[in-house]
Amino acid sequence: MYGTRYLDIEEPVMQPHQVVSREQWMEARKVHLAHEKELTRAREQLNKERRALPWVKVDKTYLFDGPRGNATLPDLFAGRSQLVVQHFMFAPDWSEGCKSCSFWADGFERMIPHLAARDTTLVAVSRAPLPRLDAFKARMGWTFDWFSSAGNDFNYDYAVAFTPDQIKSGAKTYNFGGSSFAIEDAPGISVFFRDENDSVFHTYSCYARGLDMMNSAYHYLDLTPFGRHEEGLPYPMDWVRLRDQYQPTATAAAGACCQG
Repeated sequence: MYGTRYLDIEEPVMQPHQVVSREQWMEARKVHLAHEKELTRAREQLNKERRALPWVKVDKTYLFDGPRGNATLPDLFAGRSQLVVQHFMFAPDWSEGCKSCSFWADGFERMIPHLAARDTTLVAVSRAPLPRLDAFKARMGWTFDWFSSAGNDFNYDYAVAFTPDQIKSGAKTYNFGGSSFAIEDAPGISVFFRDENDSVFHTYSCYARGLDMMNSAYHYLDLTPFGRHEEGLPYPMDWVRLRDQYQPTATAAAGACCQG
């Protein structure tokens, strides 16, 4: 075997597979291709429905702390008409960002210029103070703009931060009321549009499994025989680490979803 193998991965149990001729494989692959095309057409229809959703005008003023000083929500667009906000889990008292959100951030780090070419800005927003965000950003080697919402209610208003009372009561406020969340910060993505008059509109948000489509690493794994291989773990993303914490050791301490 070539390269380093990370031995803290439980050995997958491979289901029995037929070994067939190339011609038989091609026939099976064409059957599966028909199913893939069905999914592609369904996804295109879903994308069309998403673009047709109604908008909500954002009348509230938010002031963020960012790499160039204080910034309003319109400032986050950086002169473009579309804004994607990655709600990155990083509570004010955490020493580092969420390992799962970091998994996503590693994926979008290098796509910023491509999005900009299509009139779209992508930024991350967290409740931790800016110096803590900057330190973690430098550690991870990221270059995207990361803003602190420590001084405003942005994360609460877009349902990715919760008060102690909400957590204690188990109020179902996450993922459009579909579930509760056990800690103060949650992951999500929100999308905004800015018109020629500098008015801002909230057009879309997604949470939980709705974020799955944005993680290209997962979809590469989906192509492999083992897939994501998360069956039997305490929770699906138990295996994920910050990318500077993967160790080629026999065992590794199980990490919580996020820093606590």
